[in-house]
Amino acid sequence: MSTDLKWFKSSYSGTNGGNCVEVATCPHAIHVRDSKDTTVPALTVSPDAWAVFIQRTVA
Repeated sequence: MSTDLKWFKSSYSGTNGGNCVEVATCPHAIHVRDSKDTTVPALTVSPDAWAVFIQRTVA
């Protein structure tokens, strides 16, 4: 995975740095990681799988 990814997290996350997930997107993959330990490998899914996850999460 590229180290040039731009990671972001919810604006509701606060500044304490814990209990959040961070997401980075690129054309063919969505990367998700734990903000408490960014050295652990990220979970990588396809954009289609991410879209289904988001749809089912907010439903």
